[in-house]
Amino acid sequence: MTSCCRASACEEVFKPALARKNLRRYLKKGLGSIERQLVAAIPVRDIAGARVLEIGGGIGALQVELLAKGAGTGEIVELLPAYEPYAQELAAAKGFQGRSTFRVADVLDTPDAVAPAAIVILNRVVCCSPEGVRLAGVAGRLANRMLLLSFPRNRWLIRLGAKTLNGMMQILGRSFRVYLHPRSALVAAAEGAGLAVDETGTSFAWEFAAFQRPIAS
Repeated sequence: MTSCCRASACEEVFKPALARKNLRRYLKKGLGSIERQLVAAIPVRDIAGARVLEIGGGIGALQVELLAKGAGTGEIVELLPAYEPYAQELAAAKGFQGRSTFRVADVLDTPDAVAPAAIVILNRVVCCSPEGVRLAGVAGRLANRMLLLSFPRNRWLIRLGAKTLNGMMQILGRSFRVYLHPRSALVAAAEGAGLAVDETGTSFAWEFAAFQRPIAS
């Protein structure tokens, strides 16, 4: 099995129409609650001049936010090409055409094909894959300085919602599923890559952990 969210399964849900909707919503309303917390968790000193890697980043809203705060370059790595024109439109709208790039790649299949970055973002991605824990570890190894990881909260309402959605997908004959990985397993995967939890936070449905790579003395 390959990929964080199988391309064929993701294509059932993450269509160009959804990418367009995400772009319009971001341009109108900005970041969501958990995304605002992710950005706020990054020290200013770590943003300046940094390369930002947004895995499964969709339109690339987070790396655009960090570019606006002084990051040097941003790269979106996606399984689906459907997001590319909208990511390019967003970068152009913000004046970052030459600093933001988009690439279709599978970091689980070919992690060496993706260059490490000072800041790696894995936002609302691990729940799309049965291999979400392994993906967190791969992302952690790509993070030279920080890993920002968000995932669904372990609440009965979230578990019920995931179960309901998966049941609907099965009835419709679709292969896409939502996976609720234990927080402890995700954190352990990042820690296994040499990172340490620096900050955490929650919204109604999501939580995040910001990891820092300890500075060698």
